[in-house]
Amino acid sequence: MYAAGTPPTNGNRSVGVVAIDAVPIYRDGLSALVTRTPGLHWAGHAATHHAAMQLCEQARPDVVLIDSGIDPNCHLTRLLHTGDATLTIVVLVRDAARNPAYLAGILAAGARAAVPRNADSRRVIEAVRRAHLERRYVDPALAPLATRPKRRPATDDGQPPRVAGPAMPLSRREYQVLQLVAEGLENSAIAKMLFLSVETVRTHVKSILRKLSARDRTHAVTTAFRHGLLIPESCTDGADLAPLPQRK
Repeated sequence: MYAAGTPPTNGNRSVGVVAIDAVPIYRDGLSALVTRTPGLHWAGHAATHHAAMQLCEQARPDVVLIDSGIDPNCHLTRLLHTGDATLTIVVLVRDAARNPAYLAGILAAGARAAVPRNADSRRVIEAVRRAHLERRYVDPALAPLATRPKRRPATDDGQPPRVAGPAMPLSRREYQVLQLVAEGLENSAIAKMLFLSVETVRTHVKSILRKLSARDRTHAVTTAFRHGLLIPESCTDGADLAPLPQRK
């Protein structure tokens, strides 16, 4: 178990960094970059929302790097921020997400920084350090998107466009349970994975069905995918969670 970190960096204490990204070669690159940077250490990675929340609960990192492709509706950013307001969330923004609405959405959800996912290593490290110390940083390439006027043109129906995806009606734990339901796990298996009683899992499932106005578990999962509460993920097993051994 990692010790909880509280910013800013102080003395010789290194800053723990994790990455939430489904692309192994990209995670490996981030790991190598962080490992060779003085003052930072690599604390692990995850490739799914569920694994990301487990990783942050167990490793207690100072900084988490999130690929925008794995969090298109800002739900993971919001849940991680709600779970630990001191966590420095840096979003690595893909080209497809480089727009004022997405940038406003992640910052409103609790992200402390945004940097292009294809930025060079120097800029990624600068984003990590400045976000951790200053609590807010937007890469110069994205800054024009963040400083545009808040008033946005109306849509065809006369209403302003939404800044982010659909609101998250579920609690952090309910969201974890829903993800595992979507993976086909029964209540007993979910209980073991989340260290809960089966009765507690049943209570969460009932709450999920009520909040999503779903008839049953399958309907709840279908509704969640339709409304962007869940997104298709390339990796869904426990192997995606890979914290490193604690430093002595």
